[in-house]
Amino acid sequence: MTPPANPPKSADHRIERAGENDIHVLSLVIADAFHGLDVSQWLVPDPDARREIFPPYFRSYVEHAMADGLVFTTPARDAVALWLPIGPDGPGDPPDGYAERLADVTGPHLDRFTALDEGFDTHHPAGVPHQHLAIIAVRPDRQRLGIGTALLDARHAILDRDGIPAYLEASDTDKREIYRKHGYVLRPDAPIRLPGGPELWPMWRDPQLTAQRRPRM
Repeated sequence: MTPPANPPKSADHRIERAGENDIHVLSLVIADAFHGLDVSQWLVPDPDARREIFPPYFRSYVEHAMADGLVFTTPARDAVALWLPIGPDGPGDPPDGYAERLADVTGPHLDRFTALDEGFDTHHPAGVPHQHLAIIAVRPDRQRLGIGTALLDARHAILDRDGIPAYLEASDTDKREIYRKHGYVLRPDAPIRLPGGPELWPMWRDPQLTAQRRPRM
């Protein structure tokens, strides 16, 4: 499925496709937004080291979504959502050179990043093609303004229209409850337990019945 060049407007925020020139700034948006998360502190306990590691680490995610999926953002480039198509066999192999790049970027913290990837892979559902919301992030000073909701609504409108389910991993219980309000439910194998670290919450969203898909009476 090829998404429209400009996704539908949601709330009062315009959402659009990102381009390759946006990779750097959107990597920084994710790094800033994720800096204080429990899982981030577990991955790299030292905040200064985290600020050094996270931009190139998340750049690999943005590049992957730009090449193989799609990246939604705002005109101000203050938020981003990374979506990847997943086939019935589950996630495919990582991009070429991923392991080497991860080791180079994360250094002494590699074991925890590897454990995170293993947890994601173990819990990622297979059997049904779907879209994976790999990352959604809003710059810290722009949070709680409805931008994240606009990013979700823009993509969900397309998925609902086309009857495609979605999957994500919520980083904590607060975000888990936010995603519930957008139609996501916990997977039966939740949570993802990281060794000595926080729990993450795999969630699934079936496509919602829209006016275009309702049967005629």
